[in-house]
Order: sequence, then C-alpha cells, then structure tokens
Amino acid sequence: MTNFFSIYETQFQLFLIGVGFAYSQQIVLRAGLFSIATAGFASIGAYATAITVTNYGVHPTLAIGIAVAFGGLAGAMLSIPLVRLRGVYQAIATLAFVQVVMAFAFYAEPLTGGALGINRIPQVVKTWHLLLAVGVTIYLTFSIAHSGIGRAFNAIRQNEVVAATLGVSILRYQIIAFVISGLMGGLFGGLFALQSYSVTPEHFGFAFLTTVLAYIVLGGRNSFLGPLVGCAILSALPEIARPLSEYRVLLQGALMIIVMNYMPMGVVDTLLTVARRSRMTDHNNHTKVPEL
Repeated sequence: MTNFFSIYETQFQLFLIGVGFAYSQQIVLRAGLFSIATAGFASIGAYATAITVTNYGVHPTLAIGIAVAFGGLAGAMLSIPLVRLRGVYQAIATLAFVQVVMAFAFYAEPLTGGALGINRIPQVVKTWHLLLAVGVTIYLTFSIAHSGIGRAFNAIRQNEVVAATLGVSILRYQIIAFVISGLMGGLFGGLFALQSYSVTPEHFGFAFLTTVLAYIVLGGRNSFLGPLVGCAILSALPEIARPLSEYRVLLQGALMIIVMNYMPMGVVDTLLTVARRSRMTDHNNHTKVPEL
C-alpha cells in the first residue's frame, strides 16, 4: 500500500490542486458569470509565490498568504468592469485578462523568467497540506451554497430580472463571486508553485483553461460535489485507459461529447435530478388516494 501511494503521490497531489482550481471556476458559474478567469488567478498566485520565495526568501507560508491576497485583489479589480457585461462578452473579457497575465509572464523576464519561467522553487508542499486546503475549500463552498449568498447566486443565475425584482443586488453578489474565485485561484496557484518545482507560462495556457472547464462540464456546476467528481473522472481516465494512451485525447473528447449530449447538467447534477424525481414519484405513489 505504501509503495502504491508513493508511486501515485504526485498524481494525487496534482488531482487535489485541480480540484481547487475547479472550485474557483465553479463559484463564478454559480453566480451566473460566464468567466474563464481562473487561469489568470492561478497564474498570479503561482508567480507571486515563486517570486517571493525564490527572489526574496519569503517563508512559504507567508508566500501563500501573499498569493491568496493577490488573487483576491485581482478578482476584485476585474469584477468592477466585468459585472456590467453579459454572456459571451464576459467570456471574451476574461479571456483577454488571462492573455494580459500571460503576456506579463512572458515579457517581464527579469521578474518572471520569461518563457523559461522560475525554477528551483522549494518543494515544501505535502499531501496533507493539499488535503487540508481542499477540505477547507469544499467546506466553504458547501457553506456558501447553503447561505444567503448561495441563494442569491442561484437566483441571479436562473433569472437576473426576477432576482433584481426580489431585491438581490446583482452587482454586489457577482463582485463577491469574483473575489472568492480569485482567492481560491491564488491559493491553489501558490500551492502548485510549491509542489511543482517550477512555474512557466505554459502551465496556465489554453490547455489549463479547457481542462478546468471540463471538470465543471463533467461534474456539474450546481452541486458542490460536481468539481470534485469531474476532476476525479478526468484524472483517473489516463490511468484507466493506459493501454490506449495513444488515443487519450480522443477518449477525453468522446467522453465530453457523451456527457454534454446525455448529461448536459453534468454527472452529479444529473444523478441528483434523477434521484429527486424518483423520490417524488415514490412519494406520489404512496400518497395516492385509493379508488372506492
């Protein structure tokens, strides 16, 4: 068992980091925002940690705090103009934000190392650190989902006009969603830097962006377990399909197409909906008045 864990420990750590990024992405989608800014938040957190630790000798714990603060600040600053946009315009604007962050990482070479990135980052993050971070993230996500903030997010996502009529401040709650997403993205970006030994712009490019979105599409954006399940499916697929490693990308694409066609709400949300309908059907059958 010990040998098994040591072999797959790195993959398990990356899985836990991916779960954190998935929750950062989910929180804005729950609030009705079409944002793909998680890649930018993660990059900011990773570079903030790498720079402060390697260039200035900051303690890793403090560096993680700086990464979280920078991620939250980026979310707050980004939210002010973006909450006034809707739909595809939000997606384009957040993609532009990610491109600006990537351009800075490429061209601010004295600070970021350019295309080669920052290397020799101390690998001080342990598995239990990541388990703790993911556990706290899931707990906070669950708490938010069952609080007034979560109910406001749901109302805004379902119908902004009705939510505004009921007195929900669209601007306020969407800013909150951006800030929370930035905090989570910065946190797990910093943890990634302290786990991976190096940080480069490639780590947070188009592949990262599409992978994080795939976690949500597969798992579901409404249930707090959706990102966890989606990340688990995509992380386990390469190991399950190891004999077909040459066709891994094809298998992932086929899986996405199947889920989007037959489970458009995601695996977890679809299963919860089916279970809810089944319980309602059973309840109606039991309460049906017998004919005389």
